[in-house]
Amino acid sequence: MRPLGRFFQVTETLDVKKYFLDIDKIERYPISFVIKTMLPVSEILNHLKEGAIQQYSIMSVVEKYMKAIEEVINIPVLLELFDTVVKKGGLRQVLDEIIKWSKVEFNYMNDDVNTAGMVTDDDEDNGNA
Repeated sequence: MRPLGRFFQVTETLDVKKYFLDIDKIERYPISFVIKTMLPVSEILNHLKEGAIQQYSIMSVVEKYMKAIEEVINIPVLLELFDTVVKKGGLRQVLDEIIKWSKVEFNYMNDDVNTAGMVTDDDEDNGNA
């Protein structure tokens, strides 16, 4: 079975082992990496391939890992994509999505933007803190 959507992993590191661990976790389905760097995408891919060669040395294994990298997105690519969205009038929608999914990630429960809101911890809710 193949996933219906895309996998994304956001990172600040160029540690090759971390990338390949992420690829292994999703059973080598294609994954896109969003990397907090100004390095050119071609340089990032070269770095990953060189690290894979050092780590595995068997080219068929290296190629399987490299083939699993669907896309590399760096800061310049993000800025270009964001600029396109802004020019098309989609800034509000993007910001709303960022806010919505940040609330999900951080378990933020309050929808009233005028109050501080509440972040819960399951252990605290059960009196186990």
